[in-house]
Amino acid sequence: MEQETWHILIVEDDERLAELTRDYLESNGLRVAVEGDGALAAARIIAEQPDLVILDLMLPGEDGLSICRKVREHYDGVILMLTARTDDMDQVLGLDMGADDYVCKPVRPRLLLARIQALLRRSEPAEPAQVESRRLQFGPLVVDNALREAWLQNAAIELTSAEFDLLWLLVANAGRILSREEIFIALRGIGYDGQDRSIDVRISRIRPKIGDDPIHPRLIKTIRSKGYLFVPEAAADMPL
Repeated sequence: MEQETWHILIVEDDERLAELTRDYLESNGLRVAVEGDGALAAARIIAEQPDLVILDLMLPGEDGLSICRKVREHYDGVILMLTARTDDMDQVLGLDMGADDYVCKPVRPRLLLARIQALLRRSEPAEPAQVESRRLQFGPLVVDNALREAWLQNAAIELTSAEFDLLWLLVANAGRILSREEIFIALRGIGYDGQDRSIDVRISRIRPKIGDDPIHPRLIKTIRSKGYLFVPEAAADMPL
């Protein structure tokens, strides 16, 4: 997918902010549409299937969390949520509803563009020459980085783009503890600030999807004060 074909839908009721954002993104080669009514946003996202949705949390008609939850089963693209800087719980809820990432308002246009480009590039299928190990299997769990799909006991696992990125990072480093700092740099291009809970939320969502026990996990273990570890031996012991 070339950048010029990327289609962005901005769901934002602040008309001036939405127009300024659209002008900036369009000046950088993106195709951008704007929807200001939360009540109409879900149907439009599902109908138009944009490559990425910039979704404001606070909207008239229907809030961003409700929209995210409503469209996630019918929309495979990227959802980038806009939140207030102090709304940590809203950020966690947004990720829990299926958002791929979030940025805090006010956001600098250059930072927003960089985040959009990074998210879209990660959501693209990899070219065969770009990935050496494109498919990894651990017992009944299979993760394919070229297709960006995963299966458990031959059944497809429903993962958001961000969840797949994190799962692949973990399985590609099976047997090695990944610190939150490493994970943040690999997935978001920024260091860990010591407070962001987005990785923890995604881990909690991934565990049951891959057959792990959310209360006493064996596949993706939390290593206190160090980070996360994917345990390949635990996956190999799972029933086929």
